[in-house]
Amino acid sequence: MQINDVIFRELELPAEVARIKELQESLVKQRERFIYSIVNNTDVRNLETLFSLELENYEKVVQDAAKGGLLIDVSRGFPVESEKWSRLQAMFFASTVITTIGYGNIAPVTVTGRIFCMLFALVGIPLMLTVIADWGRLFASAVSSMGKKWKSMMPVSKFVPDVGVKISDRKWMYAAAGAGLLLLWEEDWDFFDGYYFCFITMTTIGFGDLVPSKPNYMMLCTLYILVGLALTSTIIELVRRQYAQSWHKLQALSGPLAETLRRLGESAGTGIDVTALHNDLRRVLTVVSMPRRHGSKKNDPNEMAALEAITNAILQDIKDKHESKETPKIVQIVIYESSV
Repeated sequence: MQINDVIFRELELPAEVARIKELQESLVKQRERFIYSIVNNTDVRNLETLFSLELENYEKVVQDAAKGGLLIDVSRGFPVESEKWSRLQAMFFASTVITTIGYGNIAPVTVTGRIFCMLFALVGIPLMLTVIADWGRLFASAVSSMGKKWKSMMPVSKFVPDVGVKISDRKWMYAAAGAGLLLLWEEDWDFFDGYYFCFITMTTIGFGDLVPSKPNYMMLCTLYILVGLALTSTIIELVRRQYAQSWHKLQALSGPLAETLRRLGESAGTGIDVTALHNDLRRVLTVVSMPRRHGSKKNDPNEMAALEAITNAILQDIKDKHESKETPKIVQIVIYESSV
């Protein structure tokens, strides 16, 4: 990334220097004109009108200079508040491009700089997303293996109650940790500002309304962005693995219930043998209601009654539609269980 930083700096720094110089000259010229028009005016009748006009022009130039990054300090010659295309700023800009965050506080203005930015994004974004995804898989594997070892070594659930922290809630925890670090770097921010910045960054929204302004911490902020996106990818990978595992279990269903559900799905929209389907579901209810061989947990009579009532309602609906010669509705029954 260092080569790209140098290229961005070489392409944009001359234009930035010329822009700053033009703002400084315009500000000095308009200030001198404002003072000259007030001091050397001899027509007292037009003094108020002249003063309002010249003050309005001067205020516009001051506003443009402030937006352009100049400090309104006459004694120091209107210096630049911070160099826009320094090495650290260029590195920070490159990281926001390839991570698709794009705060917007720094952007190329030259034609060559914009062309290079597009080429850099076309090549860098897929590579960075691949790297972040790989980091996420590595971190997810490490977290999974550590979790299994931790549970086998010390069953925490027996001693510590479940506090209800889910996998999807960890993004909020990472944002809170990042907010605490940013409070050490940005003196003007409170905790909510830091938390807001971290959340907008980790979700790659990047409004640009809050951006770190300390050049000395740009490298650390860039590292935090990369690590934070990797942790976000880890959360997504862990959730994906949970759903994939549950889906494989669903696909591996066997027995009379699974077979009956498959037959019901295959026969939807065609002629349905209601009698055969009724007998199949009755056999399923008989098998489900049998005592379990493993475990001491008994079947709940209320649950079995509810299941039988639902089955009868489905059969009656199918039978009515079949006898009325209407196009039967597609019936989908999905039994899904997951710990996510």
